[in-house]
Amino acid sequence: MNRRRFLQTTSAVAAGALACQGSRATAQSTGELRVAINGGDYAKACMEAFVKPFEAQTGIKVTPVADQVMYTQIELMVTSNNVALDVIAADPITDIQASTKGYLEKIDYSIYKKSELDGLLDFVKTPYSVGTIVYAYCLFYNTEKFPAGKPQPASWSDFWDVNKFPGVRTLVSGQYGVEGPWEEALLADGVPADALYPMDIDRIFASLDKIKPHIRKWFASGSEIQQLMHDQVADLGQTYDGRAILLADQGDPIDISRNQAKMNWDCWIIPKGASNASNAQRFIEFITRADRLAAFAKVIPYGPANRNSYNLLPAKLARKFATHPDSIASSVPINPKWYAEVGSDGVSNSERLTKRWNEWVLQ
Repeated sequence: MNRRRFLQTTSAVAAGALACQGSRATAQSTGELRVAINGGDYAKACMEAFVKPFEAQTGIKVTPVADQVMYTQIELMVTSNNVALDVIAADPITDIQASTKGYLEKIDYSIYKKSELDGLLDFVKTPYSVGTIVYAYCLFYNTEKFPAGKPQPASWSDFWDVNKFPGVRTLVSGQYGVEGPWEEALLADGVPADALYPMDIDRIFASLDKIKPHIRKWFASGSEIQQLMHDQVADLGQTYDGRAILLADQGDPIDISRNQAKMNWDCWIIPKGASNASNAQRFIEFITRADRLAAFAKVIPYGPANRNSYNLLPAKLARKFATHPDSIASSVPINPKWYAEVGSDGVSNSERLTKRWNEWVLQ
């Protein structure tokens, strides 16, 4: 399962398993912590940069759960009063959904040092979550097709300009609603970055109509776009910054433009009724410190959400990240509140985009 794939449902079996664990957890609060840290390399980085140092400094035992926890699981735990986890790695949409329903504890910002709190990017601090790492959707191009010294695409209007920048194109699929080429379509159509939201869905698809005949592939996962870039199937397109950087570091002829990059982030939340909420607050405060996020960035290449981390990173490594001062100035963060907003018809904007996309892409 793709870690960035928002709003997907999870199996009743998985949700039930967490609920069963929760009945034991709520029955006896041990003062320890149960922390969901996603999986794979991300979970390994969490262990090295967050969990082990936290245990060493505080003496608090952390039981890591190397799995992704979805909104439906949080809902089941809280509403059944069987809260199996104390801290959960989540995404901004889950934060908005769960906090709106009253399923999350508020973040206690009073325990943060002022220097650390001031260092955190404003958009990753919400009443119910704190962000740790930031990644971006960027415009990539093949440097053999667009070599240095000749025109290179540097904006989404350039990408839409098939005459000035001819080549095989790819964009992310819009089938999942929140992860689609929506902001890019508006930027290409001349909408200023600070005026994207609330997004005009009709204008999005009118812009996509213009580029649709020139898209060879609508990719649906990070591994898919990485393979497309590596095999040089596409000359230019949209990608996750980390995927392109990995290929470039390996010698592939790939470069990205940070101009008009779309930033997203991972955040940490505490479910309502967590047995060890006080220690959960301490854990989140700890992992958002500049030194912890710098340590995380050295293990896995995601941009730290704490600006002070850049004082602790080698300059060459730091320049690869979405939150580097030179990059963030020309980037735009997504607006999770807009995606989660529900209309009078009971349909959220993300669901509205999914429905519109599924009809449009078959035309």
